[in-house]
Amino acid sequence: MAELNQKQPEAGKKKIRSKKLAPKVDLTAMVDLAFLLITFFMLTTTLNKPHRLDIAMPDKSGHEPILLDERRVVSLLLTDKGLMWYHGDFNHPISKPEFTDLSKNGIRKVLDRMKLEIPAKADGKDMIVLIKPSKEARAVDVVQALDEMKHVDIKRYTISKIGADEEKMVLASL
Repeated sequence: MAELNQKQPEAGKKKIRSKKLAPKVDLTAMVDLAFLLITFFMLTTTLNKPHRLDIAMPDKSGHEPILLDERRVVSLLLTDKGLMWYHGDFNHPISKPEFTDLSKNGIRKVLDRMKLEIPAKADGKDMIVLIKPSKEARAVDVVQALDEMKHVDIKRYTISKIGADEEKMVLASL
């Protein structure tokens, strides 16, 4: 225990007042502990990993058009009002263009149905999906369409520009 030594004033002398000092607290240990805790949490915490979408894009050096068997092709035309799809070539469609949405009951059912039908029509070859967003399409719709490709397990798909004739057809049907 700490003791206070006080001097007794001598007789006949005036009392001398001493200055009282404010108590001091040594915070060195607390600062060390804080840095240890910060270091511990920085080293043991895992940061959120960004979600990424793997897309294989074709090489732009080749200017030759790629010919596709129209029996294997399904085109998805993304607009701000929804999604229009058709099977086959634009000038000679196998199925007439239809509107649907990007929900499980919309595009997923269409893709599942076409995935079963196309190998029978295209000599056992798999389906190719062309995703064609219009200028008014939202980026979230493109990502959702790509997610549906992964969910339905479609291996061959690409993002391409919507043609002028296709855009006119979409606008006329709205």
